[in-house]
Amino acid sequence: MEAYQKKRQTHWDEIAQKRDHWRGMGKWYHQRLSEIYQYLVSPNQRILEIGCGAGNLLARMRPSRGVGIDFSAEMIARARRQHPEFEYYLMDAHNLSALDGEFDIIILSDTVNDLWDVQSAFEQLRKFCVPHTRIILNFYSHVWQFPLTLAQSLNLAAPMLPQNWLTRDDIDNMLHLAGFEGIRFSQEILWPLPLGGLANRYLAKLWPFHNFTLSNFVIARATPQPVNNEPSVSVVIAARNEAGNIKSIFERVPKMGSKTEIIFVEGHSRDNTYETIADEIPLHPLTPSLLLRQPGIGKADAIRAGFDRATGDILMILDADLTVPPEDLPRFYDAIVSGKGEFINGVRLIYPMEKEAMQTLNFIGNKLFSLAFSWLLGQPIKDTLCGTKVMWRKDYEQIAANRSYFGDFDPFGDFDLIFGAAKLNRKIIDMPIRYRDRTYGTTNISRWRHGLLLLRMVAFAARRIKFV
Repeated sequence: MEAYQKKRQTHWDEIAQKRDHWRGMGKWYHQRLSEIYQYLVSPNQRILEIGCGAGNLLARMRPSRGVGIDFSAEMIARARRQHPEFEYYLMDAHNLSALDGEFDIIILSDTVNDLWDVQSAFEQLRKFCVPHTRIILNFYSHVWQFPLTLAQSLNLAAPMLPQNWLTRDDIDNMLHLAGFEGIRFSQEILWPLPLGGLANRYLAKLWPFHNFTLSNFVIARATPQPVNNEPSVSVVIAARNEAGNIKSIFERVPKMGSKTEIIFVEGHSRDNTYETIADEIPLHPLTPSLLLRQPGIGKADAIRAGFDRATGDILMILDADLTVPPEDLPRFYDAIVSGKGEFINGVRLIYPMEKEAMQTLNFIGNKLFSLAFSWLLGQPIKDTLCGTKVMWRKDYEQIAANRSYFGDFDPFGDFDLIFGAAKLNRKIIDMPIRYRDRTYGTTNISRWRHGLLLLRMVAFAARRIKFV
């Protein structure tokens, strides 16, 4: 190992010196890498980059604290000169014991291909991780071994010593052995040369072209540990024309964590829903409750109003029609507290439904949209419109703070949250539930009008999430 590392240190010192007067053809590749990382990483985060080179990628991330590690003294010298606002340390990725701190993002860009022991390097990262830390790494695809070798022989690309040509399964396995789990995987950069915009943004995401891309991307997190305390819960219920269900809601919502509060947001009902809630609250003094009048229109507006007033550590959405049984909420609670997921999405399409719970065309439409959104988000989403969703309040606050990226596009509220969680690289988990028929009132969903809205959202997600 020592001989291997010394040889590579000398090699990268020489590359650093060479790049002072030579650029080759790699600038378009690195430009596209920067674009991808700028999408994946929000500004003002604590970022650690392993194998930072001259610090150019780290600088483009605009971190609140940026730390770069490299074993090449020449690279570190140039990073300190070109980007003095960040911290740089001459260290080997296999031994980071002298470095302290916690980070939101840890980047290994084109680093694992060159490591002596990838698993050992991954194990070094655990000490820097908190539950929301994301490891983001990219590495060359074996498909490009010959083209890259040819480019190096023609002095068009920086020369490389013999590489680890790793597959996605290799990386998944070594992450698992080191105490991490993968969340998302993508294949990027089909044409690392001029005029590659169309190929890299669109064709690289489509079959069969994605099989010929240059770079594999993996987003991972530390294998979660259960939360030791009992987080509190806010159950937010948008209630419009649901007077007949209010008594059952109070009777059936279970107690979870250290405290469970119920927040009703009444939405311009034509019946006496608001008065019914107001009358019912004093009858349940042991249940912390809050009643709000919705300021705007649409379920999304109601849920946001409720979340803004919520005090719980965990936020839950429960539909007032009780088609998702409140008795299932503890399963959502257990899934998020155990760390199995960070965004728990209810799924109505697995178990058989009661006869009138969902019409056949709606069922088929939901199935098709689930396939589309799973492909777009890079995580399995079997049911996009189930009303029951659970997340940490601190994650919702980040989603709300970054809402300008997507804009106010979603009248349902479901997609705003799903897209936001995916943009934050949160682990999304499906929770199967048994979907029940309504016992009071009628649905507020219009099959055709809202179906067209869903089609528009597929196109919207493609532009803002997939083809970036």
